[in-house]
Amino acid sequence: MHKNLSDLTDQLLSEAKIAGAQSADAIAVSGTNLSVDVLNGALENIERSEAIEVGLRVIIGNKQACVASSLFDKNSLHEVANRAVQMANQSLDDPFIGLASKDQLAKSWNINELELYDSKKETNPTELENAALRSERAALKVKGISRIQSASASYSTQKMYLSASNGFSGGYQRSNHSLSCVAISGNGLAMERDYCSDSKVFSANLLSPEEIGKTASERTIEREGARKPKTGSFPVIFHERISSSLIGSFLAAINGSSIALGSSWLKDSIGERVFPKEISIIENPHRPRISGSRPFDAEGLPTRKRDIVNKGILSGWTLDLTTGRKLDMESTSNASRGTSSPPRPGITNISLSNGDKTFNQLLSSMGTGLLVTSMIGSTINQNTGDYSRGAAGFWVENGEIVYPVNGCTIAGNLRKMFSSMITADDGNQDYNVVVPSLLIDGLTIAGK
Repeated sequence: MHKNLSDLTDQLLSEAKIAGAQSADAIAVSGTNLSVDVLNGALENIERSEAIEVGLRVIIGNKQACVASSLFDKNSLHEVANRAVQMANQSLDDPFIGLASKDQLAKSWNINELELYDSKKETNPTELENAALRSERAALKVKGISRIQSASASYSTQKMYLSASNGFSGGYQRSNHSLSCVAISGNGLAMERDYCSDSKVFSANLLSPEEIGKTASERTIEREGARKPKTGSFPVIFHERISSSLIGSFLAAINGSSIALGSSWLKDSIGERVFPKEISIIENPHRPRISGSRPFDAEGLPTRKRDIVNKGILSGWTLDLTTGRKLDMESTSNASRGTSSPPRPGITNISLSNGDKTFNQLLSSMGTGLLVTSMIGSTINQNTGDYSRGAAGFWVENGEIVYPVNGCTIAGNLRKMFSSMITADDGNQDYNVVVPSLLIDGLTIAGK
C-alpha cells in the first residue's frame, strides 16, 4: 500500500495532463479505524479497517468530472485519468467551475498550532475494551437500569493530501478518540433509553468512561414515566445537547449551493437582522484540538476566521469558488470535498454567543413550556423556513421540571424563531459547533 499520499496526487496530475485535462486537482485520503463493542461484561465485537482512496477532478473548458479509485498501480491511475477526461468531455458546461488563481492559494501554515493529531502511540484493542467495560460497569451501577444496549470505544486516524495543477500542494493528518454508552430502563411499553457520548482529537480530553456510563444511565432514569405534553402554543427550550441541530437549519440556509439555486428562505437577507442584537455567530477554523479545524480548504484557499452573524445581522453566505462566482462574490474558503465529488461549501467550527442567563435562569424565565433534550425526524421547507420535528424532553411548569415527555411534535417558522431567540450561558467550548441552550417563545406543540 502506498504511504506517500503526495506522490499519488502528483502521479494523478501527471496522468491527467497526458490524458488531455487542461487543469486538475487530486486528493488522496488514507485512514485507520479501530472500534470495540462490549456487552454484559464481555467483548462483543472488534473491528479494524485500513483504507486509502484517491480522487481526481479534471477540467476541460467549462466542463469537469471526478473519478475515485482504491487502486494505485500505474495502469490504474492511467485509467482513472482517461476515464475522468472522457466523462468531462460528455458533461454539461458550467462557466463558473475552475481552480483557484495562484494569488488566492494558501502559501504557508503551521499545522502544529492546530494540534489535530494525537501523536501518542496508537490506541490498542485492549485499551479500548477496558474503556468500554468501565463505561458499562458505571452505567449498571445506577439504580433502575435494567441493561446496557451498547458500550463502545473507538480510535481513528486520517491523512489527507491535496495537489492541483495551479501549484497548490499540502496535507495534514487527524486523530479521533470516542466513547459512547446507551442505557435502558424498564421493559416493554415502559422501556426508556438514553445515551451519552464524547469524541475528541486527543484521548486526554475525553470524558472518563465512568462519566459516560453514569450520565447515560441518569439520563435514562430521568425519562421514566414519559407521556405526551399538552397541545398548544408554548415556549420551548432547546437543551445545549441538541441545540446545534436547530442552528444547523440556519447554516444550511446560508450555504452557497442553496443560495445560488434560490432555494433558501434567507436568500435575500444579507445585511438584515435575523437574530436578536445580542447574538453573533463566528466561524473559526483555527481552534486547536477541535475536529473541524483546518489550515486550508478543499480548493487550497487559506481558511480564516469570519463573522457569519454580527450582532444579529447576517454578514454573508458560506461559499466555495464555484458558488462565489455564481453570486459574484469571493469564496469564504469553505470548500469541502470527498474523493468522488467536486468541492462544495461546508462549515468548519462555529460558535454562537453565550447569553447572560444560566440554564436554570432560562428555565425559570420560561414559566410553562417544553424542554427538548432529543429530536427525531425533520420536516423543513427550505423555501419558507417552516419547521417541524418530533421531540422528547421534559414538561416545565412555573419554571420547574414536572415530568418527562415524548411522542410530541414542535413546529414554527425559522425566521420568526430565530428573531426572538434567547440564549443561556452553557455553550460547550470543547466541540466544533458551540451552541448554548436556546429559548424560543410561541412554538406550536402537538401532544395529547
